[in-house]
Amino acid sequence: MDKNSKIFIAGHNGMVGSAVVRNLKKRGFENIVTRSRSEVNLLDVNEVSRFFEVEKPEYVVLAAAKVGGIVANNTYRAQFIFENLTIQNNVIHQSYLNGVKKLLFLGSSCIYPRLAEQPMKEDALLTGLLEATNEPYAIAKIAGIKMCEAYRFQYGCNFISIMPTNLYGPNDNYDLEKSHVLPALIRKMYLGKFLMDNNWDGIKKDLSRLPIENVNGLSSESDILAVLKKYGIGIIDGKVSITLWGTGSPKREFLHVDDMADACVHLILKYDAPATIPSHVNAGCGEDVSIKELAEIVKKTINYSGEIIWDSEKPDGTPRKLLDVSKLANLGWKPSINLEDGVKQVFESLKLD
Repeated sequence: MDKNSKIFIAGHNGMVGSAVVRNLKKRGFENIVTRSRSEVNLLDVNEVSRFFEVEKPEYVVLAAAKVGGIVANNTYRAQFIFENLTIQNNVIHQSYLNGVKKLLFLGSSCIYPRLAEQPMKEDALLTGLLEATNEPYAIAKIAGIKMCEAYRFQYGCNFISIMPTNLYGPNDNYDLEKSHVLPALIRKMYLGKFLMDNNWDGIKKDLSRLPIENVNGLSSESDILAVLKKYGIGIIDGKVSITLWGTGSPKREFLHVDDMADACVHLILKYDAPATIPSHVNAGCGEDVSIKELAEIVKKTINYSGEIIWDSEKPDGTPRKLLDVSKLANLGWKPSINLEDGVKQVFESLKLD
């Protein structure tokens, strides 16, 4: 791939897609093609077909997907499997039909069995039962991996896949119903800190910037408290508290999205689809923390001194998800941003004036 190669980033407005665009531009690649959903609906096979026929991209990064945390995955199960399968089918097949030189498909670490041996190697795929709460999403991502492999075997396509661990960073989703664990923790404690400081204007400004309710309808402090209570933020026995799902015992690995983007571009430049399986590559930092430990990191960063309540009646999800990243390391890549520094960077970028 040279600096003038035409590169289509599907999902460029998302967290990973936007980071890949930044990384490519930083490296000097300028011929980057992007389309918003209003311009090309990746769920519509005819729109995707017309786009590929007209633009003829040489390289494709398939970062477009319907994503969310444990609540969203468990609630919108049909949408998660249908939309992800449809997007993948359309983009991968049109990439084949239009002679794309290389495609990179982004999956997820949830493809591995719930009780997979830790850390999870690439060959753990399809060796056990999936985590029930995100099974539809995981099945869609497994199908994407297998589709890339099938097109490699039957048609000789240079289609590769990367499986990221939990990601965080710029352009993350901070919706209190649909976000992943780290952005949800950051926003809950941020609002909790405002509540501790009796900063009602700050709360309203935050809710206005990242809306979860009609802010104009919040005419009193009691109205605001009623909204916050729905999302586990409130005052109990005179103390500000944050309620979090589960026990806090599950362990998770986190990778800054700028590191993820760098790993993606590294694979595009250095890794071709092999003739053997598994062909996908794990991407992570190789270290994990418990959700309780993560909460403490966020608490310290935000300077939130209220209580944290763990709702053990809610599901924990998979007990542990740590990736074996030796394959990626052997390809010459390693991350550069540690978790504490990354969380601090994210929080500083979100702080209200």
